[in-house]
Amino acid sequence: MIDFHEVLSKMNPHQRINYDKVFKEMATHWIVEGIKPQILLHSCCGPCSSAVLERLAQVADVTVYYMNPNVHPESEYKRREYIQRKLIYKFNQQTGNHIHFLAAPYDSHSYFEAIKGQENEPEGGARCKTCFELRMLATAQKMKELGFDYFATTLTVSSYKNSQTVNSVGINIAESMNIPYLPSDFKKNNGYLRSTELSEEYELYRQHYCGCIFGARDQGIDLAEVEKEAKEFMKNRNGEKDFPGIDL
Repeated sequence: MIDFHEVLSKMNPHQRINYDKVFKEMATHWIVEGIKPQILLHSCCGPCSSAVLERLAQVADVTVYYMNPNVHPESEYKRREYIQRKLIYKFNQQTGNHIHFLAAPYDSHSYFEAIKGQENEPEGGARCKTCFELRMLATAQKMKELGFDYFATTLTVSSYKNSQTVNSVGINIAESMNIPYLPSDFKKNNGYLRSTELSEEYELYRQHYCGCIFGARDQGIDLAEVEKEAKEFMKNRNGEKDFPGIDL
């Protein structure tokens, strides 16, 4: 199975890394070799994962790992998990794929502990990097535990996330644990635009903040209203019952 180091070794070390090119070269290798690797894909939400799944499902067997202790409040976490399940279920029905789903229990304490002292960092700064590290490390650990071929993340599809930062986090984790990582820049080739189109097609709820209480604060989001809406949305809804057959 090809490792990202093989692709990076052929690139100019003095130039900014094109992570979309790295992904494409790795995917081409799989196709040539006639293999479909098993990938554990960390997903921040259903809308962001939509365009990523469309791309990844062509070359790999994918399990979505919903692990986002940064999301606040808990009712919003549950609403986003429900929407993630909805996307996978409908995506499988419409495309004939067999994407699986795995959710981590809600653990906001781990997030607040991780970013302690960074509460007032600007959006996109040190606090966000710590958040990436927390979620991607958990994905890497779960990938190793379950025996997947690679771990990856949907974070690079967002136009608000720095793909160089996200991938540097993934690479550092992979090297420290000696496990395979799949670099990406899924926002390339109109990835973010495609995610908005697919969100409309699959009728997905699109949130207005990344999830954390600090991002919501800086954007002026009324979290009391978010909680009220999320609880109302989840009344009489159960993701496992409403979207059966996708859990790992």
